[in-house]
Amino acid sequence: MEYSDKVLEHFYAPRNVGTMPDADAIGEAGDANCGDIMKIYIKVKENVIDKVKFMTFGCGSAIASSSIATELIKGKTLEEAWSLTNKSVIEALDGLPAEKIHCSVLAEQTIHKAINNYREKNGFEKWKDKWENDN
Repeated sequence: MEYSDKVLEHFYAPRNVGTMPDADAIGEAGDANCGDIMKIYIKVKENVIDKVKFMTFGCGSAIASSSIATELIKGKTLEEAWSLTNKSVIEALDGLPAEKIHCSVLAEQTIHKAINNYREKNGFEKWKDKWENDN
């Protein structure tokens, strides 16, 4: 399996690792098929993601996807962060092997869960996530 230099860089030296006890919101998602579990903590100031941290249990691609995703949403409005897609994560990592695409999907899902957690805590309706079931 070939990994890009960017994937290896974010795996060996991930950005924004850690927990955030005073987080405004937390998103957590996991993939039962592979065992990857991702948690993203956000601090929001005036509708902008001011601080972001993550903790990921999983493979190198999951850690790299988490790291680059936090870098991509830091300093963005909630709306801008919501528009981050798994394809954006893959592009920012200069590609992922086909069997690791689910890691980028997990990053998108976790960000959406964190944003919706924030919206709910602040009295706003949750945004519809394309990955959610309608039931």
